Amino acid sequence: MLIIIGAIVVTFCVFGGFMIAGGNIMTVAEAAAIEMLIIGGGAFGAFMMGNSMKTVKESLGGTVALLKPAKFQRQDYIDLLKLLYEILQKIRKDGLMSIEDHVENPENSTIFQNYPKVMADHHLLDFTTDCLRLIIGGNLAPHELESLLEVELETHHKEMAHPSHAVQKVADGLPAFGIVAAVLGIVKVMSIVGDAPPAVIGQKVAGALVGTFLGILLGYGYVGPVASALEQRAHEDGKAFELVKMALIAYLRGYPPQVAIEFARKLLFTEFRPSFQDLEAELKGAK
Repeated sequence: MLIIIGAIVVTFCVFGGFMIAGGNIMTVAEAAAIEMLIIGGGAFGAFMMGNSMKTVKESLGGTVALLKPAKFQRQDYIDLLKLLYEILQKIRKDGLMSIEDHVENPENSTIFQNYPKVMADHHLLDFTTDCLRLIIGGNLAPHELESLLEVELETHHKEMAHPSHAVQKVADGLPAFGIVAAVLGIVKVMSIVGDAPPAVIGQKVAGALVGTFLGILLGYGYVGPVASALEQRAHEDGKAFELVKMALIAYLRGYPPQVAIEFARKLLFTEFRPSFQDLEAELKGAK
């Protein structure tokens, strides 16, 4: 919702200020359609040329998703911590092999089924079960598993960052496409200099300058902020994976389940982090 409010504020302040200063908005509006075709079409074409179809789809889908809240909210993180706590408690009481069926068939697991948000996120579910498989059968030392998971998370974060980087490059290129549109407008003006009266030439030059204005406005006022929002959303969506890694590594290092979960809790952004007392109460209910 903030992205819509921000866009409205940008539009109102820029064009409203122009009109208050005595500018004729129709001068901008008359040239805007053609200039937007040149600038927007050129930028989108370059965007498709420079990225894979996967990145294009994720960028468009991610932009639409910005209109919705983040995938994981405070209660969802609490549920994920409770899931990890239940798994670690079962390992502590019954041994590693007691979770094998839960890991191999999470859709039939009495533990995983209690947490539908985790089950619905197949990337997070696969990451969690893969980590547990390594613990069950990998015979890895804590530092070895930690290094392996860091490599996997780094790859995951880079992949999640592709849409924001791609959109940011579009934002960086939009002012240049605005200059292209302006230059084409000037070329058109120069072709009629000898025949047209000064008033017409002035109007054509003003229309050409609209291209530069729109390119800068689109780049810094709309597309650039969207790229920043996509980057922030990618960081937020990746936090759940970091929680899984931290909790499991802390447990392998010899910490009891409740302490391992506390390690993971500390990773959460303050906006979503439950207090120690709140989480403790939730974990007592999960026993």
